[in-house]
Amino acid sequence: MNNYFKTIKIALFVSAISFCLWSCKDLTEININPNGVSEEDANPNLLLPTILAGAGSKYNDLNFTDLGGVVQYTQLDAWFDSHNDYEWTGGILSWDAYYGFLRDNELMRRRSEELGLDFHHGVSLVMRAYLFGLITDLWGDAPYTDALKAEQGGVQYNFPKFDRQDVIYKGIIEELKQANTIFSKPNGRYDVLASADIYFGGNVAKWRRFANSLALRYYMRIAEKENTFAKQGIENMLAHPADFPIITSAEDEVLMSFMGNNASDSWPSNTVYDASGSNFRRMKMCATLVDRLQALHDPRIAVWAKKVEIPIEVRTTEPSGTDKIVNGVRIVSPDVVKGIAVDVDAQYVGLPPSVSKNPSAYNLNPSPGQTSMNPHVSYLNDSYKAAKGGILKARLLAASEVSFILAEAAWKGWVLPESAKAYYEQGVRNSLATWGKEDAYNVYIQQPGVAFNNTQAQIMEQKWISNWSTATQAWFDYRRTGYPQLKAGPAAIRSQLPLRIPYMQNEMSVNQKNATEALARIEKTAYSQADNENSAWSKSWLLQGTNKPW
Repeated sequence: MNNYFKTIKIALFVSAISFCLWSCKDLTEININPNGVSEEDANPNLLLPTILAGAGSKYNDLNFTDLGGVVQYTQLDAWFDSHNDYEWTGGILSWDAYYGFLRDNELMRRRSEELGLDFHHGVSLVMRAYLFGLITDLWGDAPYTDALKAEQGGVQYNFPKFDRQDVIYKGIIEELKQANTIFSKPNGRYDVLASADIYFGGNVAKWRRFANSLALRYYMRIAEKENTFAKQGIENMLAHPADFPIITSAEDEVLMSFMGNNASDSWPSNTVYDASGSNFRRMKMCATLVDRLQALHDPRIAVWAKKVEIPIEVRTTEPSGTDKIVNGVRIVSPDVVKGIAVDVDAQYVGLPPSVSKNPSAYNLNPSPGQTSMNPHVSYLNDSYKAAKGGILKARLLAASEVSFILAEAAWKGWVLPESAKAYYEQGVRNSLATWGKEDAYNVYIQQPGVAFNNTQAQIMEQKWISNWSTATQAWFDYRRTGYPQLKAGPAAIRSQLPLRIPYMQNEMSVNQKNATEALARIEKTAYSQADNENSAWSKSWLLQGTNKPW
């Protein structure tokens, strides 16, 4: 373990140097530090953990903090405007970090080819596809074919064009096919430093499954726009399992553990390095998820949520003005809650989405405000106070996601080895296994609403539940299918959920010509008029003409 930490620290140091050198390529005059490490000498084993750790941590932040509110997993009751109401400013608008990881990744790709390191070459293709796929999922059209080539000089590469989404999606699927081929040799044929691979410890077979499962994600992503292409791609992969192995169980899903040494490499809501506990305290379970989990008698609720500390009970037998706590229960008379929405569930209470501009006051909170402690709404499970360990992992691709992709493909009538029902049930089982509740499968799968009824809505609802802590994938599925049928709350700045991240202003200024051309391809909607084309409620190529999600 000590060697692992040393590898990470060295990698971060080398990456910082290589990033600075790379950035200087954009300047007319290049200053070279004689004590630094040149790109020509960069060691792929030192670049690898930096790329994997950076991408995993950034993706986890996006899921857990920025977009968890959009798909109504969580809500904040302080500093909530972005999370609850979609008033996006600052960091969420910038793709700089993703392109930063891609620059390091491109250096690793070049060096791995020069040194004949097939493992690192294959990983670089998978991570390139992962990051470019995430960028186009979030923003729409984006620099791709001309990106990462600034060292070649010229306006074309210093100010790269924005490629259409269909070009990017098909391009990354092709790169994943290349990675699958590179990873197809016997395991002993690769030069791997296991400690540098913080996802799989150098397990080539797992990287191959990752590549192919990621291809399934993107085939299904574009199925509404490129049906024949997606159908043939998925059918071909499933017809040749030896050539295209995929993730089928929780043991093979793509996870990144947190080291927990400091605030920057720990779980975002931890109270170990956040002495005030603010990041944990202000995050609450969202009522949309809590209510559905309770209706389905879903065992995962106990893993993710904490029971309310003090339930509320409205008693008609109490005299007017009663408001007291007896044996851990807050008892109030009807006049105290007249005209106020109160959730009296004795176990779990979620904060409704965008409920108001003062969400901390919800459910008779006795101390509303930025530093409040609300005993009448469910916090996250205490596990989320830790800095590392247990369920606290960045989840880049889950086994349940793969199963639900195949369930949806079979539901569409595509020719696959198993039925939609079989894949759906496998998805439910895989998700329960991921969260330590596999023993509950036999009872849960028979629950009304869970037992398979052969509808896309049900497949997508279970996929939404399983995507807890991977909110981006739930958001992308909602946009594509309209399921689950989420509605914005009364305090949100629009009456529908957003559809994309707007381009940031510095990109609009620096790369104005290409950004303007990209915006001309975006479709305005009834909800984007106030923002013009560059709106979170405009439709990129992926949604144009689909009538989804609204």
